[in-house]
Amino acid sequence: TAYQTREVLDAMQKDSGVELQTLKVDGGMVVNELLMQFQADILDVPVVRPKVAETTALGAAYAAGIAIGFWDSLEELRANWQVQQRWSPQMVEKSREALYQSWKKAVTRTFDWVE
Repeated sequence: TAYQTREVLDAMQKDSGVELQTLKVDGGMVVNELLMQFQADILDVPVVRPKVAETTALGAAYAAGIAIGFWDSLEELRANWQVQQRWSPQMVEKSREALYQSWKKAVTRTFDWVE
């Protein structure tokens, strides 16, 4: 999961030219603190978990509320978002790149497994 996330974010950065500064996460896997630290290490950016872990559903509710005029501005919604925990990268670059290259090599080796 952490490696796949890096691969997607690397492609997005290459296409957009925008460098990721922080990864905000949500969903069931964010309770896995080891995974969140590893994600920060593999991406070399801080990973931030909000107080409300299921922000996808919350976002849908916010979109509906904005559509009907329940909230006056996006600033009201931004004020509701709060950090619960933050993980900072701790892995040295040499280790990070060695692990990532090993993962990419393993993925490449699986390409011919299915005909």
